[in-house]
Amino acid sequence: MNAPMRRTIAVGTVGNVLEWYDFAVYGYFAAAIGSHFFPHQDPIAQLLAAFGVFAVGYLMRPVGGVIIGHIGDRYGRRAALVFSVTAMAVPTTLIGLLPGYAAIGVAAPIALTLLRMIQGLSVGGEHPSSIVFLVEHAPEGRRGLMGAFGCCGAVLGILLGSAVGALFASTMSAEMLQSWGWRIPFLGGLVVGVAGYFLRRHLSETAPAQHSARAPIVETIRDHGWLVGRLAALSVFNAVAFYVIFVFVVTWLQHADGISPAHALEINTINMALLIPVMLFSGWLSDRIGRKRCLIAATTLGFITAWPLFMLMQHGSVHAALLGQLGFVICVGLFISTQPIFMVESTPAHIRCTAVALGYNLCLGIVGGLTPLAATWLIERTENEIAPAFMIMTAAAISFVATLRFAETHRAPLQGPQFAGGRTAPQPTYAGA
Repeated sequence: MNAPMRRTIAVGTVGNVLEWYDFAVYGYFAAAIGSHFFPHQDPIAQLLAAFGVFAVGYLMRPVGGVIIGHIGDRYGRRAALVFSVTAMAVPTTLIGLLPGYAAIGVAAPIALTLLRMIQGLSVGGEHPSSIVFLVEHAPEGRRGLMGAFGCCGAVLGILLGSAVGALFASTMSAEMLQSWGWRIPFLGGLVVGVAGYFLRRHLSETAPAQHSARAPIVETIRDHGWLVGRLAALSVFNAVAFYVIFVFVVTWLQHADGISPAHALEINTINMALLIPVMLFSGWLSDRIGRKRCLIAATTLGFITAWPLFMLMQHGSVHAALLGQLGFVICVGLFISTQPIFMVESTPAHIRCTAVALGYNLCLGIVGGLTPLAATWLIERTENEIAPAFMIMTAAAISFVATLRFAETHRAPLQGPQFAGGRTAPQPTYAGA
């Protein structure tokens, strides 16, 4: 892999690392955030308020997808990537500096909510735009692998955030961490943000020379509404399986199996680390056997194994839980790194950022955001700890059917955005390169 290709991967990946780093850090320090930014009341109410603000960011994802998708389709991929990484880095840093409720009163939770909303806008556009960029600039026959690197950025960000949170928790007293230590990881996000900004700012890319007179979102909805619906259906297995297996299961293991919080987090961290090579292998494999085959295999495997893997994880053994979640790593990893590439290849170039972001975020923002809550409700309603398996099976069936509605794309030439001079999707260059 040559230096320009490594630089391109870094450009496409760094924003995903930053946004999911913030995701992990915010969740890790939610209790401290709740106590600082909300009136002094019941600690549970503070925690719920902190997670409520967290959820607001999710609701902004479709809006962010439309805004940043518009920028990418109208003004060029570089403009979208620079905007999204800035819209994540600045609010993340400001959260680390924001005075608490005791200092500025009700302005504190209002400011926190506004900053999370801006971050939500960034999240909604960052992932789709970065995957579009990587796939459009991939060498022939390696679009799947290049796109998979972008998908791995999210997992790397979560692991980085968890590692930083664990490091501060182990090296600082509880009082120091609660008082001011929680702010440092947010301020640390500025380092990643600045690196991402300059990597992307120095990317030379000509803006599209021709585009429709209508706004990309208008053309997408009017002329490609059915395509957006199919993209959303394709994303269902991603949304449900990921949030059940890597978010909800950490709590589920503690309640269903009696596994300690520390061991539950260790199991989750190990399997998330193993998810990265599985995703890279999936991208490589999809370049050779096709996107549809990988997606069909992943959804079929998810449907067949969801029940027995949950049964295995319920044994109460740490090793059984580790192996059960590892089984999900294989089918989920096979799917979530191939699906975004398939979406990019299946959409017209001039509305690609908008269509991919809208279909993806409508599903991830609504279905993914509600999945942990739905899983909790389903267990309580059915009195069956294995009930979330049915959610994964249903999601796998929906995405399986959606996959069949698309044509295979891995060997088809990628329609690139038209640039000045008649060029399509040029290899990126960098200032000073």
